[in-house]
Parts: sequence; structure tokens; C-alpha cells
Amino acid sequence: MRYFTLKELTRSATAQRLGIYNTPPASAVKALNELVDNVLDPLREAWGGPIRVNSGYRCPALNKAVGGTPGSQHLRGEAADITVGTPSANRRLLALIKRLDLPVDQCIDEKGCRWIHVSHRAGRNRRQYMKF
Repeated sequence: MRYFTLKELTRSATAQRLGIYNTPPASAVKALNELVDNVLDPLREAWGGPIRVNSGYRCPALNKAVGGTPGSQHLRGEAADITVGTPSANRRLLALIKRLDLPVDQCIDEKGCRWIHVSHRAGRNRRQYMKF
């Protein structure tokens, strides 16, 4: 991890507010490291500026509290929702992800690029690009 920390990948205002213990197990920490090493750090290097993580790892209670899907990759530490500040900047970030051909499992333009969901699964990425 060069540009990101475990703390920012597990930080959650919702967890703090609700008193939810959002510390990942070792398997999720390993997956978060793979996500950072293979997707987030190379993206940050190419972007040349800060990328903020809105949501990374979520324990089951936090995932439920935020309305995440039961099979969310956030539960396994395989996903992060990221932003560089504005929908227009996020669109440029999304184009960069595609241009770099990063090993994403899923890359999702969420709500008109209010944020981008990126995920990575070690050795088995579908490279799906979607809009929600």
C-alpha cells in the first residue's frame, strides 16, 4: 500500500455513529491489500492526485446498515467506492481506469458518477463495466 491505508479502507461514519465494530478479518485485509496493489495504487499513480475512499471493507452489520447487497464484495474486502470530488472528474477517472486496463472484477458508475465502485478478486476478474 503506497497511497492508501487500511484505516481509510475500513473507516465508516455510519459504523461510528451506530457503534459497529468494523475491523476486517485477516482474509479481508489480504483482499484489501490486493485491491490496493492491483487497482487503487496504480490508478492513483496515473491520476496524479488524491483519490478518496467513500466505502471499503464492510462487516455484515455495517453492510446491512448501509443497505448493501448480501453478497457485496465489500464484505470480503474486495471492493471500494471511490471519488475524486465531482461527477465530471469521476467520469475522467472512470475513463482512466478503462484506458489503463486495470484488473478490475467490476467497475461501476454509481448514480451518474457520484462515485465509482471498483473491485478486484485475486486471479479471477470478470472486467465488467456497468452503470447504476
